[in-house]
Amino acid sequence: MKNKYLFVAVMLLGLLSASIVMTTAYVRTGRESGSLHNAHAHDGHRHFTESIDPETEFFVLTSFYPMYIATKNIVGNCSGVTLSNLSEPQTGCMHDYQLTTEDMRLLSKADAFVINGGGIENFIADVTTQYPQLAVINACEHVDLLMENAHAWMSIADYMTQVRTIAGRLAALDPQHADTYETNSAAYLSKLQELYQKQQKAAKMLGARKVLLFHEAFAYVARDYGLEAVGGMDLDEERQVSAGEAADVLRQIREEGAGVILAEELYGRQMCETLQREADVQAVYLDTCVRGDYSADSYLDAMQENINTMRGIVE
Repeated sequence: MKNKYLFVAVMLLGLLSASIVMTTAYVRTGRESGSLHNAHAHDGHRHFTESIDPETEFFVLTSFYPMYIATKNIVGNCSGVTLSNLSEPQTGCMHDYQLTTEDMRLLSKADAFVINGGGIENFIADVTTQYPQLAVINACEHVDLLMENAHAWMSIADYMTQVRTIAGRLAALDPQHADTYETNSAAYLSKLQELYQKQQKAAKMLGARKVLLFHEAFAYVARDYGLEAVGGMDLDEERQVSAGEAADVLRQIREEGAGVILAEELYGRQMCETLQREADVQAVYLDTCVRGDYSADSYLDAMQENINTMRGIVE
């Protein structure tokens, strides 16, 4: 039986090889074009931060997209506070992010640096060593993480905890604007609470079922929807799937009774479609909320779409 799975897996990998190359090329091209598209706005944003007056401006820097959106809703249009993001909005997760000279210059000017924590920003030790006076706000400080998985923003409830932590720390660091932070965060938390209630209703509709995860961030989704994760793999732009791994996924689908795969469309569609030719499994594509525009409601919109997608899971 094992040899049978390996044989099928080799065939699957043959079909996938061309699509993997094309996907990688597409992602790299998209990143290059995305960087060009955002260069003017981002450079202008950074130019603005260069001109801040340290006597009157409180400069808040965030590590990457979900932390920026959370902090943006807390800061709002507060006069006397400057907010900037370290990475481009299309960077994604920061596991392998390398700090640039420009990044270090921004960090040297920041009064507070908001990070997700939990190991997502693997460069944070270097930052705290070089800038020991920089106030680092760890958004996951009060979050009960899933083992070593720190993608807490994928849980609306945990994201709300992150928002509270960021708002509280900013108020303590910048008491002049504490009332604004409290007011803005309360308004944002109210919107998040409404979204959380919608998620809970969707979870009750789904009931218990077994799923495979094609991105580690979806462990939070599985937990919040009451789903049992029985396997899968973590796919991204650099991921090369082996024949053994493909065979193992087929085994999990058939032997574990996993009928649903939670995947990120950009990196998981080819693999999911190939598996669907060999097994009866439903692919569900979710937003990991690590890319997008800088609108204040972008997280709300992305998670609402995820809720709508989860409602579409069928027996």
